[in-house]
Amino acid sequence: MDTIVLESSLAKTFKDKKVFVTGHTGFKGSWMMACLHSLGAKFKGYALAPEHKNGLYELLHPTLGGESIIDDVRNKKRLQQEIVSFQPDFIFHLAAQPLVRRSYENPTETFETNVVGTANLLEAVSLLKNKCTVVIITTDKVYENKEDGILYKEEDVLGGYDPYSASKACMELVVSSFHNSFFNIDEYSVHQKAIATARAGNVIGGGDWSKDRIIPDVVRALDGKIEISVRNPNAVRPWQHVLEPLSGYLMLAASIDKNPHAFSKSYNFGPIPNDHLTVEEIVKKAIEVWGEGSWKDTSDPSQPHEAVTLKLDIQRAEKELNWKPNLSASSAIEWTIEWYKQAAQERVSCTFKQIKDYFSAKSSAILCGAYMFEDIELSLLLL
Repeated sequence: MDTIVLESSLAKTFKDKKVFVTGHTGFKGSWMMACLHSLGAKFKGYALAPEHKNGLYELLHPTLGGESIIDDVRNKKRLQQEIVSFQPDFIFHLAAQPLVRRSYENPTETFETNVVGTANLLEAVSLLKNKCTVVIITTDKVYENKEDGILYKEEDVLGGYDPYSASKACMELVVSSFHNSFFNIDEYSVHQKAIATARAGNVIGGGDWSKDRIIPDVVRALDGKIEISVRNPNAVRPWQHVLEPLSGYLMLAASIDKNPHAFSKSYNFGPIPNDHLTVEEIVKKAIEVWGEGSWKDTSDPSQPHEAVTLKLDIQRAEKELNWKPNLSASSAIEWTIEWYKQAAQERVSCTFKQIKDYFSAKSSAILCGAYMFEDIELSLLLL
């Protein structure tokens, strides 16, 4: 079906619009801010201070401009103050405790940040007088994963074995409650608030230095010329470059903005069904692109539980948003490792070049299918 995203450009949708982004100092949030900068948006970020001094936010923020608020989404009063004073047209909620293994170490903090933080944000939205479109970012791990290899659809049962996954499933329930209680779509003409949740797979890309994530662990080992330790080599995930889900979030928000009744629901964003790789395949490809390196299996049956197999069904996003991945998993690894191979002073320009290349999709070599953003004019991506 045709959507507003294909009838006009993302640049026209977001240019000069006020966009509030939580979690903007994190890996995915930093890439989102770079995309919004490229689209000409006026943005305000709200997040904790960045964890890593060599992370993407520290590299990009001198270039991006916009307002940056360093605080916690659990600080309800401050969060409400910043949202209400900004009066955003769009909100992207990415702030989270995003790591499975850390959730075992700090389960209460994980639930407070992911669940209570989301409720705080949505309560702030209810105080806005203006029209506002909200996209809440959860995860592929919200589903009750039976690890049987099936592709999970948006209507499937939610669950969560570990605290992180359970907290994200709880986020979905919080969103549903606010959607029904305060932002009922049947009364949209009165409140003018529309909400959707976006469930993305495992993202990779330049600038991520988080602990216990496969690409940062691989890069640290390769850069230090030590053997890569791989704890779950047979685990299968919906790996994708960070620009894949971000493009989906932007397209979803633009679609909701024009037709809230049709698009205010949940969407999966992941790779095509036959492009799910194991951790071992990811590691071997990274070594190939880096040019050298080795790895070892450090599987330990006593380690905290992590899902072995997880796959997403992306048909709803394909059919309703006309969204589809641009990059194969192999290309995503190539783009990611090439970013890390850049000299520090070249990484900012590399980030914006990858954004431009992704959205223009000029090189057929990077595409995993025939789909291209032919109808989306992103003229403002000429950086």
